[in-house]
Amino acid sequence: MYESFFGFREMPFNITPDPKFLFLSPTHMNALQYLRYGIKERKGFIVLTGEVGCGKTTLCRKLLNELDPAIYDTALILNPRLSETQLLKAILTELGEDAKARSRNDLLNQLNHALLDRIHAGKDIVLIIDESQNLDFDALEHIRLLSNLETDKQKLLQIILIGQPELNEKLTQKRLRQLRQRILVHFDLSPLSEEQMIHYIQHRLSMAGGMGRPGFTSYAYRKIFKSSAGIPRMINNICDKSLLSAFTRSSDNVNYWDVRRALKDIRIA
Repeated sequence: MYESFFGFREMPFNITPDPKFLFLSPTHMNALQYLRYGIKERKGFIVLTGEVGCGKTTLCRKLLNELDPAIYDTALILNPRLSETQLLKAILTELGEDAKARSRNDLLNQLNHALLDRIHAGKDIVLIIDESQNLDFDALEHIRLLSNLETDKQKLLQIILIGQPELNEKLTQKRLRQLRQRILVHFDLSPLSEEQMIHYIQHRLSMAGGMGRPGFTSYAYRKIFKSSAGIPRMINNICDKSLLSAFTRSSDNVNYWDVRRALKDIRIA
């Protein structure tokens, strides 16, 4: 509705994980560097955690876009609420394999052969499991066993677990100590500071085609930060509704009261 009024090419505050809109704050840049390092050095297990809406999935998409398909084959699992057999089938399908086998052992053998073929062809394989806090103990233990697939020189799979802080709590359990010992790269993504949030908002407005419109007052920024706690997804929700409020006033400036109206619309005021 307000897109043409402000001169945007597209909506600036959609909540979909579009890597084009990724704002690399210092903590996001560090997280990306950790992921790159873990993959390049073949560390085996990598864990990225952060609060809901902190940008973990967007970082994941950014990473996938960076990986050269001539070097890396990737498998992305978005729904980890799977049995061991379903998980193996999902990985094989993501790798472009026809998962015809029915038993877990047959699927594991098929995966092992598929990975070996790719390793011999000079490929590295990266498995990313999003929402990993939803994995139960058996599934996490099964993933640990997948890390046992290896040659004399390297692991066949680089495994990235992405999840909410609950994943950290799970990994502290005594029965997961073998998995925890294998995690050599672990990064916890923190929310944006107020200054970073301001740059984040300006970045998204610019990427959407904004040419200095609209502006945000200092009180608007302060209210957005206090209400969002620096969580990008919440910032997006609040800014989207705030822009709508400014549009209804035919104003080029988002003020404190626009943000208040936005917060009432999304019921967090």
